[in-house]
Amino acid sequence: MSNREEVRDFIATRRARITPEQAGVQTFGTRRRVPGLRREEVAQLAGVSVDYYTRLERGNLSGTSDSVLDAVARALSLDDAEREHLYDLARHQNESPARSSRRVPVASVRPELQYLLDAIRDAPATIANNRMDVLAANELGYAMHSELFRSTARPANHSRFIFLDPRSVDFYPDWDRAANTNVQMLRREAGRSPHDKELAALIGELSMRSDEFRARWAEHDVRRHYAGVKQFRHPVVGLLELTFQALELDGDPGLSLTVYPAVPGTPSADALQLLAAWATTERVAERARGARA
Repeated sequence: MSNREEVRDFIATRRARITPEQAGVQTFGTRRRVPGLRREEVAQLAGVSVDYYTRLERGNLSGTSDSVLDAVARALSLDDAEREHLYDLARHQNESPARSSRRVPVASVRPELQYLLDAIRDAPATIANNRMDVLAANELGYAMHSELFRSTARPANHSRFIFLDPRSVDFYPDWDRAANTNVQMLRREAGRSPHDKELAALIGELSMRSDEFRARWAEHDVRRHYAGVKQFRHPVVGLLELTFQALELDGDPGLSLTVYPAVPGTPSADALQLLAAWATTERVAERARGARA
């Protein structure tokens, strides 16, 4: 999908989801043929002409000022992630190809990052790239994602696991939420790195092989995903309810560190201790690293 097509579909889907009542637009009981706001209503809310807004929704953000982007974002009630996505789309449309291709994710982790992971002893920790490839982990991280690493294909990939591996339905108690989140994160990354050929190839593969992925991708939703609570159902220790914190690694473009601590004194904290003992005996990390080598 070209940048203009992405802009067109993103803005159109945001407009379609907002009702006149939510936007504070008076309809005076008139019959409407569109599910959301009309173009002229968004234009009025944004303070631009209908012709100018129509140009934007047709995918042309060339030369659009930040003030106009902000006005459109307010009119469409975009959240922070959606606003950032709109700015990413505009920036890459206005940049030269040389500048817009600068953000190239690395394909492996530095030894110092593995040392950092290994220093985290009481919580699973992983490093992944913007394509959801798991490039490194500590022992608990490999153990918690043991189902992900059953395949010998490397790098192990969260998106392929969720949409192409039936074991993911058991691993994620709320599979729909996990699937939605994964697609929304990939959509955000596609906006940030439109010239990443491997990311485009992954999205194309999943679109071809998974109806579930394809339907979610067509929704054009985006999400930031830096903190919260996740649930996993591990085949050995059972249900794990863990908090998580994700940090982008500025010195390693496209990489992020995610740590999954349990709340002290909870059953999940006890389950992590059992998982650590199991990981030592099963040598999950060694097998995962061996398959990657």
